[in-house]
Amino acid sequence: MDRHFGYIKKCEIVPILFPPQYQPQHPGIESFMIPRPISENPNYIGSNKLLNKTAIITGGDSGIGRAVAFAFAKEGADIVIVYLNEYGDAFETKGRVEQLGRKCLTIAGDIGDEMFCHYVVKKTIEEFGHLEILVNNAGEVHPQSSISDISAMQLIRTFQTNIFSLFYLTQAAIPYLQKGSSIINTASIAAYSGHEYAIDYAASKGAIVSFTRSLALSAIHQGIRVNGVAPGPVWTPLIPSSGPPETYATFGSETPMKRAAQPFELAPAYVYLASDDSSNVTGQILHINGGMIING
Repeated sequence: MDRHFGYIKKCEIVPILFPPQYQPQHPGIESFMIPRPISENPNYIGSNKLLNKTAIITGGDSGIGRAVAFAFAKEGADIVIVYLNEYGDAFETKGRVEQLGRKCLTIAGDIGDEMFCHYVVKKTIEEFGHLEILVNNAGEVHPQSSISDISAMQLIRTFQTNIFSLFYLTQAAIPYLQKGSSIINTASIAAYSGHEYAIDYAASKGAIVSFTRSLALSAIHQGIRVNGVAPGPVWTPLIPSSGPPETYATFGSETPMKRAAQPFELAPAYVYLASDDSSNVTGQILHINGGMIING
């Protein structure tokens, strides 16, 4: 076996080593990555768990969001992809969702802006007439060697994207969500382990965990379930746009599984939390991190 690759279920090949690469723009562009992330499992066959439901997925153009869009579409959902400015990636994702037989609306803009978040929900209702699933997945990180290097502007920007947007989108969506609807938030292992070079990012992800648990207590009165997923290392555009090229050659090797996850490996967790399979689950965080031990 080539040392650059590993095997997972049904002998699908996933990369273990990554060539040095860096993208100066943030967020990164998936189509520029080497190798491209694996967003779809060809062996995944849906069973209409989300038939005719509508899902908003922030950061749905690429990475985990793209994988979730594909899995949701296979389960029968129509998709609203919210992204910043990665038009090519969004076009690719929309095309595949439509190939899978579902409708896909793409909306570009800054989820850190409250009015834009309300616009997203408004357009969703205008297009589909209903909303059952909100996936708050988009995030950003700007590593710094010291807390002294984190500017006020960076701190505000990180929290605007990573936690303020969850408040804004949830506030906009709640009036349209019915009993049985689901909100799923993407946290991170950094919320539990911390991160030496991404203090503001880890703090914002910790806020997502508390937000998820608190909102779950409130939303359950309306029959709405709120849960989250805390990924470990995942090969997404966030990685090559967030640090020096050489730091990602062995990205994910610190996990017990000795490799980074591919986005498609996260998607079934989101399907579970969005579907009736998790009808008695709320306020929980699923840890998909290659076997890393967490506390909390």
